[in-house]
Amino acid sequence: MNIGLVAHDSKKKLMQNFCIAYRGILAKNELFATGTTGRLIEEVANLQIHKYLAGHLGGSQQLGAQIEHNEIDLVIFLRDPLQPKSHEPDVNSIVKVCDEHNIPLATNLATAELLIRSLDRGDLDWREMYK
Repeated sequence: MNIGLVAHDSKKKLMQNFCIAYRGILAKNELFATGTTGRLIEEVANLQIHKYLAGHLGGSQQLGAQIEHNEIDLVIFLRDPLQPKSHEPDVNSIVKVCDEHNIPLATNLATAELLIRSLDRGDLDWREMYK
C-alpha cells in the first residue's frame, strides 16, 4: 500500500517516534512524505521514503495530486490544530481530497495507530479494489 506522511512542525518529533514504533509495518509499504518530514523520518527510522517538496513549497499539492489519481491508500497527517499555518488552505485541501476520494486519514496519533494496526491486520485490503 502507498502511505502518505505529513506532519506540522510541532508534530514532526511525534511523527518520527510513530515511524520508529511502527517501522516493521511501515517498511512493508511504499512511503511518501513532504520533504522535511520525509527527511526527518529517514534519519531516525531507517525507512525509504519518496519525498515531495516541503509542504509549504508545494509538497502538500503534490500529495493531493497523488491522492486524486488514486495513488495513495492511507494518509497520516499529524497536524497541529492550535497553530494556524500561512499555507492552511493547502493543509485543508489534503483533508478535503481524502474525504472526496474515500482515503483513510488520521490527523492525530490515536487514529494513526488504529489505521496502522488495521493495515497490518489486512483490514484495508479493500483499497486494492480501487486500483
